[in-house]
Amino acid sequence: MSKKVIILNGSPRKNWNTYKMCESFANGVKESGNEAEIINLYDIDFKGCRSCFACKLKDGKNIGRCAYPDGLTPILDKIAQSDGVVFGTPIYYGDITGVMKSCVERLLFPFFEYKEGFPSIAPKKLKTAIIYTMNVDEKTCQDLYSATLNRFEWFVELVFSKPEKIFAYDTCQFTNYDKYVCECFDKVHKQKRKEEQFPIELEKAFNLGKSFV
Repeated sequence: MSKKVIILNGSPRKNWNTYKMCESFANGVKESGNEAEIINLYDIDFKGCRSCFACKLKDGKNIGRCAYPDGLTPILDKIAQSDGVVFGTPIYYGDITGVMKSCVERLLFPFFEYKEGFPSIAPKKLKTAIIYTMNVDEKTCQDLYSATLNRFEWFVELVFSKPEKIFAYDTCQFTNYDKYVCECFDKVHKQKRKEEQFPIELEKAFNLGKSFV
């Protein structure tokens, strides 16, 4: 029986680095005979956690489930019943994007209980992966972003499973650097990275998708 993987694209750009990594991962999942669905979070009308705590109300009908009804509700239900979830996000200001953070709040918070050790009550221990894309190099990411990203990954592991990770570093932000005020980046270097390194990252995403489930 084939398995279903939900891939969350936390980038507003549907034909750029993060989406292409998500798409390559999805192609790998399909290559293995399983199903993959990419969900573009920027297309959905929703907000983050409203701190209503209905998901933690004793004997409440929404224990372990976000109670707020909006465009994200059916997606949260779909993820909970899938076999794996992938978080694809560019790095904005050293963190996952705002829309991804809002989604993660709604997805993860209802699934861990306020008990010792914060046990998970998710219906499945889903396989997880995270795709990061960013404009900075690997050293800058490790020096400046690692604590923030580690915290995000800790919550994913707490609720579901330890995530596998792919990083696409030093990515191209623009098709034409001459059109933008962007003097601190070398457009020749960026184009070379896009042509030589990014295909390697896409292949890594494909291979991980192929082996994921």
